[in-house]
Amino acid sequence: MTRTVGVEEEMFLVDPSTRRLTAVSERVIRHSDADDSDDATLEHELFLQQVETQTHPHRDLDDLLAELRSERHAGAEAAAKAGAVIVATGTPVLADVDGSITPDSRYAKMIAQHGLVGHGALACATHVHVEVDDDEAIAVIDSLARWLPLLVALSSNSPINRGVDTGFASWRAQLWDAWPTAGPVEPFGDRAGYDRSVRTLIDSGAALDEAMIYFDVRVARDFPTVEVRVADICTDIRDTVVIAALARALVETAAMAVNPGQPWRVEMLRAARWRARRYGLTDALMHPLDGQLVPASDALSAMLTHVSDALDADDSKVLVEEGVARLLREGSGAERQRRVLADYDIEAVVDDLIDRTLV
Repeated sequence: MTRTVGVEEEMFLVDPSTRRLTAVSERVIRHSDADDSDDATLEHELFLQQVETQTHPHRDLDDLLAELRSERHAGAEAAAKAGAVIVATGTPVLADVDGSITPDSRYAKMIAQHGLVGHGALACATHVHVEVDDDEAIAVIDSLARWLPLLVALSSNSPINRGVDTGFASWRAQLWDAWPTAGPVEPFGDRAGYDRSVRTLIDSGAALDEAMIYFDVRVARDFPTVEVRVADICTDIRDTVVIAALARALVETAAMAVNPGQPWRVEMLRAARWRARRYGLTDALMHPLDGQLVPASDALSAMLTHVSDALDADDSKVLVEEGVARLLREGSGAERQRRVLADYDIEAVVDDLIDRTLV
């Protein structure tokens, strides 16, 4: 049976007149709750300038797309009542004041423990949950690492941070790596190995609890899923669905593999992640099998070949292949932001993001 997939999307709240972030998430969520709608669920994030939406699990990607669109529009309606708009981009485009921490005892402890690391984590991501059995989860996590930089490149959508072109396609990913529990890991081997690593990080103070385990892929606490956490928030929800479909296909392929092959060393993973974050789809990426630098199209072709059977099995091959071809042709979200910046100005980048978040 086709595995279910669900998506969490983090988005910024922006004042439409100033185009800067606005710390109104508590009001937005109150308006959302007052609507008493089952179609969208808004949640708090670390900062008052952010909200998060969560889809239900879906087997059919058309249903996932429909719910993503519905959630964004419902979130926009709630934001409008608080004088804001929602914007899907990985980092704040305009120079701004520091993020305002959501008043919550757990968030206060996070900031007290991690200082400027926490204050600097004002960024928005896409998290993809893919259904797994208990006995599959760790083998899947151990097998996914070499493929994840390609999801970073496809989703890259944070080249500008607080008024500055960072030179990166995904600056969000660079910011997020400041957390001591974030990033690639050595293979765990089994659930006991995973649990030992989590316990070590919590006992050391690197994490307050399991919710602060920010591995690139982790076992979900509340769902029978693995959570793939490497993608930027995508402005175009078609890109979000492509990322979700590829994550599901990678999980299915890993679960069905008889011989998953030798895992990459962490320094290889760091190198592959760096190229994906720095260049997105605009330059060579590391081939997911041998690590050689190849054109981005070749690296992505290798991934599509790797997951071909899984895409056939869940009837998503056409959607994914067309989506990847479109991104290679038109560019990632990062390339779109830079084109608008070059043709107009930085405020036009925000306006374009506002318009496209709800398409």
